[in-house]
This record gives sequence, C-alpha cells and structure tokens, in this order.
Amino acid sequence: MANAGGSTALRILLGAQLRRLRERQGITPQDAATHIRGSVSKISRMELGRHPFKERDLVDLLRLYGVTDDTELDQLLTLGRRANEPGWWHGYGDLLPSWFQSYVGLEESAGQIRTYATQWIPGLLQTEAYIAAVIALGGFSPAEIKRRVAMRLERQRRFRDGDLHLWAVIDEAVLRRAVGGREVLRGQLEFLLEAAKRPTLFLQVTTLAAGGDHAAPSGFSILRFPDTELSDVVYVEHLTGALYLDKPSDVDEYMLAMDRLGVISAAPEDSVEIINSILRDT
Repeated sequence: MANAGGSTALRILLGAQLRRLRERQGITPQDAATHIRGSVSKISRMELGRHPFKERDLVDLLRLYGVTDDTELDQLLTLGRRANEPGWWHGYGDLLPSWFQSYVGLEESAGQIRTYATQWIPGLLQTEAYIAAVIALGGFSPAEIKRRVAMRLERQRRFRDGDLHLWAVIDEAVLRRAVGGREVLRGQLEFLLEAAKRPTLFLQVTTLAAGGDHAAPSGFSILRFPDTELSDVVYVEHLTGALYLDKPSDVDEYMLAMDRLGVISAAPEDSVEIINSILRDT
C-alpha cells in the first residue's frame, strides 16, 4: 500500500483494508459504528475511502477488528496519516466542486487513463491557450481563468513527466471545433502531433465516416492504478456532477465500449495523418 500514488488512493486502500478486517471478524457495520460513537453511514464512507480518518477512530476500530500487533497497528496508523495529507489540488478547493476534487485525486494516483472525448480535447492534452478558451466559456473572471489554467497545467505534470499513460480516442468533430479561434486550434493540433510521438500516448481519431453507431453515447474515462488492490474506476461527467463507477460489471461494460471504439477508430499512424489533414485545412 505504501507504493500508491496520492492521498485519494491511500484512503481507498485503507478503507478496503478496514472492510476486510471487519468482515473477517464477523462484525457488522452497525456494531463498528456503535464502537466509535458514529453512524453506519460514517463506516461506509470510511470503507469506501470517502471520509478522512481520525486517529482515535482508527485505533478503536483496529483494536475491535483484532489488530494486536504493534507493528501492524503502527503501519496502518501511518497510512491513515498519509491518507489525510492534502493533495496539491486542495489549494484550488475554492474553484473546484467536491465531486471534481475526487476525480483529480484519483487522476493523480492513476498509472493509466483511457478516455473517449466527444466535446473537447482531453484536459491532459490541452494547450494553455486552448484551456483558457474552454474555461472562458464558463463566464469566469480573468483572475479565475488564470488560476483554473494553472491548475489544469499542473494536472498535466505526470503525463509530461512520463508517469501517466494515456489512451485517448478523440471524435473528429472535436478536432474541427475552433475553440478560441483558428490560431488556438492550430496550436492545439500541432501539440497533439508532437504528443503522439510519446510512448506514453496511444492516440486514435474516430472519424466522421465511422457513422453514428459508436460504442458509447458520451465521453468517459477509465482510470487504472498501479496498485492491484485498487479496482478500475469509470468517470462519467455530466452538467452538474459526475458518476464514479467501480462495480466490475459497470467497468466491464465501459472497457468493452472502449475496445469497440478502438476498433472503429483510425489506427494511431492513420490518426496522425487525419490530424495533419485537418491542420492543413485550418
């Protein structure tokens, strides 16, 4: 568990460990909640990694769950402290709704992200000018736009450093949408062509000729983590929030959709030629 990337992943891992320990002892969530003077909802949020861990609660639960070895207890308490450490994105907490802060935390911990883009260029592949143009559509002040741009550029850090692998399938209409004007789009397309040379990016274009029988009605992302104890998470954003899906049956459906998109979309080398063609016409 010590190898997990960010605090969000650590919370999920520690929560899963708490659930395993509780179930191994045959203790119900209600009994666990009563033991720490809390609610069943609190136990559920802790086990899902959606609640900060108070050290007193952790000690009480671990003792209840039969953890008597001082070394094991210390390791789990240390993990709890690390899981509570704020990530860099908390500095932008005033700009981000809570549902998106969760995504940024997961993104920071992911080793691979598969994404299907139907509206904008994926955020991790956007240029600074393109980011500013997209954010400006939200009617934010210049100061807010500047901070939001800085935050998104910081999100791109792990991809720039080669620590994050992307498989991006982009609808051709996205590549033709002149967000911010012709020069901004040209700069964005040129950046994609350069990014496509990186071994950490597998880039495909779903052409207009592919028709409307796509494998998914809207964009989504699938996050996979280096630690095998963490299940894949599907992220689907909508106008006022987002869905986080981690049930194996749900994840399998989206994995199948991504595979189908990969089949109907142009191969990476052909996708580069498509982008070049659009660039020449822009």
